[in-house]
Amino acid sequence: MALQTQFRLKKDVEFKRLRGIGRSWANPLVVLYALPGDQNITRIGISVSSRIGKAVKRNRVKRLIREAARLRHSEISPGWDLLFIARKPIAGASFEQVNAAIEQLLRRAGLLAGKLEQRRPSVDKSAIEKAEGNTIALHNTGSDSDEDSGAKLD
Repeated sequence: MALQTQFRLKKDVEFKRLRGIGRSWANPLVVLYALPGDQNITRIGISVSSRIGKAVKRNRVKRLIREAARLRHSEISPGWDLLFIARKPIAGASFEQVNAAIEQLLRRAGLLAGKLEQRRPSVDKSAIEKAEGNTIALHNTGSDSDEDSGAKLD
């Protein structure tokens, strides 16, 4: 069964918000950004850059990450927006490696409900309020392209 649409992040502004003010954890295969969401459900976004490979390879990586996240979705504390960004070594990784990487990141972030690591990731509330009041703070001040997602920024 696929990850339901209501549990997915799709809008560019949601991705930018997570990258701009969310807390991050990294692993050689994947980077996780987490931010408390405005709903009582956990929503997941996936970003795979064109640097990973051509469309077939990028789609395979997205399927691997989506399935690993779907298997853990019921264990994740509700009310979080999560963004998984693929790193280049993931192109040759197996599902078991991706699944282990996703689990490791969620544990380190303290997002798995009912586990010993019941700490919640700390997020600077003032940064959230400032960013929500000033949307200009979320734009990329560097180049015209987002290096991790391959998406063109306005």
